[in-house]
Amino acid sequence: NPSQGSAFAPATPHRSQTSAPPDTSTIHYEKFWLYRHCSSVQQRDRQAQKAGQLFSGLLAMNVVFLGSAFISSVIFNHVAITLADVWILLSILKVLCVSWIIYYLLGTSRQPHAVLYRDSHAGPIWIRGSVLLFGSFSILLNVFHIGYSAVLIQCKSRVEIVFPSIEILFICTQAFFLWRHSKDCIQVQHNFTRCGLMLTIATNLLLWLLAVTNDTIHMEIESQLREVEQRFAGNETTSCTCPNTTICKVFQKGYILLYPFNTEYCLVCCSVLYVMWKNVGRRINHHHVPHIKPKFKLQGVVFGPLLGAAAVIIGICVFMMYQIQATGSAANRQVFVMYYSYYIVLLPLMSVGAVIGTIIHALEKRELDTLKNPTRSLDVILLMGAALGQIGMSYFSIVALVATDPRDLLNSLILSYSVLLIFQNITQNVFIIDGLHRQPSVHAVASELPGKEENTTSMSMLELGQEIRKVSLSYIHSYSHLSWKRRALREISFFLVLCNIILWIMPTFGAHPVFENGLEKSFYGYSTWFAIVNFGLPLGVFYRMHSVGGLLEVYITA
Repeated sequence: NPSQGSAFAPATPHRSQTSAPPDTSTIHYEKFWLYRHCSSVQQRDRQAQKAGQLFSGLLAMNVVFLGSAFISSVIFNHVAITLADVWILLSILKVLCVSWIIYYLLGTSRQPHAVLYRDSHAGPIWIRGSVLLFGSFSILLNVFHIGYSAVLIQCKSRVEIVFPSIEILFICTQAFFLWRHSKDCIQVQHNFTRCGLMLTIATNLLLWLLAVTNDTIHMEIESQLREVEQRFAGNETTSCTCPNTTICKVFQKGYILLYPFNTEYCLVCCSVLYVMWKNVGRRINHHHVPHIKPKFKLQGVVFGPLLGAAAVIIGICVFMMYQIQATGSAANRQVFVMYYSYYIVLLPLMSVGAVIGTIIHALEKRELDTLKNPTRSLDVILLMGAALGQIGMSYFSIVALVATDPRDLLNSLILSYSVLLIFQNITQNVFIIDGLHRQPSVHAVASELPGKEENTTSMSMLELGQEIRKVSLSYIHSYSHLSWKRRALREISFFLVLCNIILWIMPTFGAHPVFENGLEKSFYGYSTWFAIVNFGLPLGVFYRMHSVGGLLEVYITA
């Protein structure tokens, strides 16, 4: 009892020495006010973001509709509106885009606190490399276009020289901009940046649309060059044909051969610009940014590269034989039988590999990547949307062949090819999308930790042989110590990468049996089937190219 003065009783402090207890009601009120303030600020930011996205989206929509009306007018009524009018409109849009890109490079991105966050998933090296690759070929295409028009300057308008020159400036500026700033999450001038990005997207879409409409005509340019020029040249005369000179033939042939690269360049740029548009004003939690990302290494694969290389070599041989025989005078059925037989052998192998890979994904215990990611969402949309091109053409072919004579050898091959192509697209999409949404393997990330590097700059032949033997034994050791799931996923991914590359090469460089065999064309009519091929073929080419990037990421994260 303290009142009895016990030695063990604590001394009672004086009232003046004790601090006043905190006012809990005041603390709770301050916390509540701070929470309400932060919530209101976040809500205002979200509303401003939605308003900015809506306005910039409407701007792009109006520009696309205006340009589409001009391009459609050239196709259906080339007297009132000529191709030169479309080029003038697109040149104005490209000058505006170049002006905005220069302003972004020199002004917006250099402001204080402009780029506080960078999206690690946006603009991977393969897609930025695609921008540079297709951009370089597009520049070369425009050089050939300028040379071709300069040779025929007596019957060509000067716009046909000015337009490719502006196009080269636009491609160079845009490629540099996307290579340096594709990962930016810009934090200043939100609305102006969104409008600039959407205007650039709309311009690329219109360039893609113009390239697609011209590319469908160029499928027959070897045999109908004069008809093409009559259709697109407006007031030009029929005497505007390439003279019998080597330089003119080189420009003409290069112009035709490089045309598909322009369509790919426009679509790749649109995908990168869309991710940048989604990342405007985005703030990324640094705790979710991986410090070590797995890189591409040719480890853990043996059978995939061998089978894929065999598919590429055989495909190139088939393609060369097809190009030689299908463009001849009689275009015999043997070349089409050979072409479709190659696909009928390859497509089931790709489908089986994708199904096995999907099953292995289901057996794995890796965590799913559930974070909000505009790049992943766009990858899924592009894969599913681009696959509609080949799937749509396949269904049209199935209906036409079943309704005519499915027992004929060539018809049965085309029917089998169409069914297998649909199944292959679906299974490959499931495999890629499932792989993209999984976290990288712990072993894949651990293998990227810095280790000891060997210096082999100066050595004798004996040391070189020992070094090669050491590297070979190290490769075999790493391959044998990988789990069977990781080995299988890497083999399948690498095999599918090489298969999609050869399936991209063949239609890109002129193998179009869906139009040249004449079966579907005779069933649906020239104009209808021409429109179907016009829609499906460019999307199919883009699907193969985009699948390569997705499969490489699946390979890396395995």
